[in-house]
Amino acid sequence: MKILFLCTGNSCRSILAEATFNALAGPDWRAMSAGSHPTGTVHPRALALLRREGISTEGLHSKSWTDLPAVPDLVITVCGNAAGETCPAYLGPALRTHWGVEDPAKATGTEAEIDAKFEQVYRTLRTRIEAFLKLPIDQLWKDRDRLKVELDDIAKLP
Repeated sequence: MKILFLCTGNSCRSILAEATFNALAGPDWRAMSAGSHPTGTVHPRALALLRREGISTEGLHSKSWTDLPAVPDLVITVCGNAAGETCPAYLGPALRTHWGVEDPAKATGTEAEIDAKFEQVYRTLRTRIEAFLKLPIDQLWKDRDRLKVELDDIAKLP
């Protein structure tokens, strides 16, 4: 199964989700990330956080959703809504859900406060990914309406 984590810039949230998912999931899974308007760079704090967590950053780069190596089966958008951010709508046949988190790249404050925002976003995404990986996907894939409900419920996890 191929999963696409999608946001606007593909510099922080979707990158964190891609790397974390691939680190936690088994060989039958493959996560990708992309943006509708990629920044072209991965935020250094996102890379540093992944390294601290022992997650590989090899091959991570900011890319457009028009440059995907495969067609996803599932698209998870991770844009935040509180700041009025517009989340891209993937137009392919994939099942879609939204796990919004605020963009840590826009965090302000002290270095410690900014790092804490990145950590918060990472922990939220990791919690949701871990919940996803506990789902009986083989069963749920046959009932996409039920799977959609489960995926939407995961979005409520802090």
